[in-house]
Amino acid sequence: MASTAACETIEESLKKSGKKSFAGIPEATFVDDVDAYMKDREGVESILRQLDEQHGKYKFMELNLMARKKKLKSQIPDIQKSLDMIQVLEAKQKSNEQIETHFLLSDLLYSRAIIEPTDKVCLWLGANVMLEYSLVDAKALLEKNHETAMKNLTQVHHDLDFLRDQMTTTEVNMARLYNWDVKRRQALNAK
Repeated sequence: MASTAACETIEESLKKSGKKSFAGIPEATFVDDVDAYMKDREGVESILRQLDEQHGKYKFMELNLMARKKKLKSQIPDIQKSLDMIQVLEAKQKSNEQIETHFLLSDLLYSRAIIEPTDKVCLWLGANVMLEYSLVDAKALLEKNHETAMKNLTQVHHDLDFLRDQMTTTEVNMARLYNWDVKRRQALNAK
């Protein structure tokens, strides 16, 4: 989870931008006084339909954010493993030692390999693109990617929390309007 310092930075960046979420999630307004809210409106059913539609949109946003969170949570360990390997390569280069390892040829088939000390490494960038970097450049790129992924994960956590609050507010509004309508109908039938 995000550290306190990271949370403060997120709150500050949102305040500066004037937004409450990074993903642009619309804020649900709480209906405090249902009688005043319904005074100039006709048809509780149409308002309940609107709120239900809004709730459905929030659910869709939640699914997207959860998928993004899952992707980021899988990327971060991969980036960290790559950074760890860069450190191993740097240490072996300084001591001028070979690395004996096994690499995957196909499913369940490995081959023994000896890696000579090197100052170059190839990184998969995605979309079947691999580029050769110096160890220093690769380390800088991976550290930047790790920092960005951590920042994005913190933002997704914040947006998920904000989204859950909006969903709860919408659900409470729906319940209050429904109960108000039930009481109104009972009062009309009692007359």
